[in-house]
Amino acid sequence: MTGSAVGSVPRLVIAAPASGSGKTTVATGLMAALSARGMAVSPHKVGPDYIDPGYHALATGRVGRNLDAYLCGAELVAPLFAHGARGCDIAVVEGVMGLFDGAAGEGELASTAQVAKLLRAPVVLVVDASAQARSVAALVHGFVSFDPEVRVGGVILNKVGSERHEALLREALEATGVPVMGVLRRAARVETPSRHLGLVPVAERAAAAVEAVEAMGAQVAEGCDLHGLVALACSAGSLAGAAWDPGDALFSSPPMPLPFPSLGAAPPDPLVGPDGPRLGVAATSAEKPGDPVVALAGGAAFSFSYAEHAELLSAAGAHVVTFDPLRDEELPDGASGVVIGGGFPEVYASELSANEALRKRIAELAASGAPVAAECAGLLYLCRELDGMPMCGVLDASARMSERLTLGYRDAVAVGDSVLAAAGTRMRGHEFHRTVVEPGAGASPAWGVRVPERRVEGFVEGGVHASYLHTHWASAPGVARRFVERCRTS
Repeated sequence: MTGSAVGSVPRLVIAAPASGSGKTTVATGLMAALSARGMAVSPHKVGPDYIDPGYHALATGRVGRNLDAYLCGAELVAPLFAHGARGCDIAVVEGVMGLFDGAAGEGELASTAQVAKLLRAPVVLVVDASAQARSVAALVHGFVSFDPEVRVGGVILNKVGSERHEALLREALEATGVPVMGVLRRAARVETPSRHLGLVPVAERAAAAVEAVEAMGAQVAEGCDLHGLVALACSAGSLAGAAWDPGDALFSSPPMPLPFPSLGAAPPDPLVGPDGPRLGVAATSAEKPGDPVVALAGGAAFSFSYAEHAELLSAAGAHVVTFDPLRDEELPDGASGVVIGGGFPEVYASELSANEALRKRIAELAASGAPVAAECAGLLYLCRELDGMPMCGVLDASARMSERLTLGYRDAVAVGDSVLAAAGTRMRGHEFHRTVVEPGAGASPAWGVRVPERRVEGFVEGGVHASYLHTHWASAPGVARRFVERCRTS
């Protein structure tokens, strides 16, 4: 197979009844197994998660991409998928949580089921069978019948204990009419270590991550019907419409959703509308004299960034160059703006603090009025201190670890003008952290947030925009253009 048209790329969604069933093992292993057989595999992840796509990238050699109907809108799911799947033979989409679980209180929004329907893709249900036998049939029947528009085309049984256990499960599932497309035994060798926010990212595990992905691929190749899974993927329906393109998106975005009624109507903003290098690789568009250099934080401490962000910055005319705050003592030559995404600065606080030269350089750039956009981990890095260790000191705030997990989607509106958005611009975001910043907002907050409670959050100071909120710029491409224009003029 040599790369199908994007609208007809064979595709599968790997889902489960609940978190912890083995989706990541199966999805990553399937990606690795198909890649090892010479197929160009396009990897995707439902939801806002940054960590799983890193493992997907190791398995396929391609950028792992997210499909999130809450952050980007349902209308962008298929175009973003097609963008990532260009030139590929098959696409594997790993689901999130349970098949029908999505944004709290929003029905099917942002669920794996919704994305499967938007992609017209068959679903393979991964079932943790470790503590059941005949009951597996009732579980599978329930998931097959709950929403007739979701096509469950097969089951993969995970954590099967023995041949006898497998026989009981297969016999029970015969009555459902759903084929068993794989059986995986308990195997500690494919387990990946976790900590306070989930799996340890690929950027921190190096050789161990490569070995884990190889083990997942070997287990799936041994225990699953790869030919049957590919055949099922080929039964996916055709997708209409064009693939998302960062250049086109900058100038042809649909209107942004209305802001919160209590905050008034959004003023018109020509810069804000309603794929591609992996993090760590400079944007590939041809650099032109006078193009502003945007420094993009990467490395083990700042490994969370959606690929579309760098692509949009590049399409807006920036030369995107990655730097590693753990190792680099200087910003990239000529940097006129800095983007610092998410990650785990709390794990590397001592090393980040020890790199005093870079901390001072970032503080100097921010003080000059140059644009600096920071999300979550980037927010912590810009604070005065993190767990008592000096950080960049750009913000008069301190950060510390907390026992409380803050997690969930957020509706937000820009409280005032910033390098990213005009006042009144509404965006959707996601929070996921176990840290606290005090104070939680500056004199000019970044966002007004509605859920779970109404509050203001983040900091806008000069050219700095710092917030806990992770956002997906494909939902508002004008953010990238606005940022790059500020780089040109600062």
